[in-house]
Amino acid sequence: MNAKKDKTENESEIRDLIEKWAGAVRAKNWYGILAKHSKDILMFDVPPPIQSKGIKEYEKTWELFFSWSRDCGVFDIKEMNITAGDDVAFATALMRCAGSETNGDEQELDFRLTVGLRKIGDQWTVIHEHHSVPAT
Repeated sequence: MNAKKDKTENESEIRDLIEKWAGAVRAKNWYGILAKHSKDILMFDVPPPIQSKGIKEYEKTWELFFSWSRDCGVFDIKEMNITAGDDVAFATALMRCAGSETNGDEQELDFRLTVGLRKIGDQWTVIHEHHSVPAT
């Protein structure tokens, strides 16, 4: 296999991983949200806590998210770019989240996503995730 094909395959695998993660968020599929994430993941998020270390703390951020949103019908990738080497990669994306808060109010949020990945064995694994919003 030549290097170009490897790069394309790596990028395709990462794109699929992130698209499945976004789909799992829309479906409130806990297993899918946590899948392919390192037990030592480091995440920076918009609402507090702004830093979460480890898969248990990462899971708690989603509990917070779903307690805010009873319906997350929109969790869409608008644009994604991937840079992948043989065993390390990162992806950036512009995303849109919308749904109903638990109080019934409709909310929309455009945000940025950066994901750091490492190939462990033959599997891409998310080791860093960063959600951010533009400053106003």
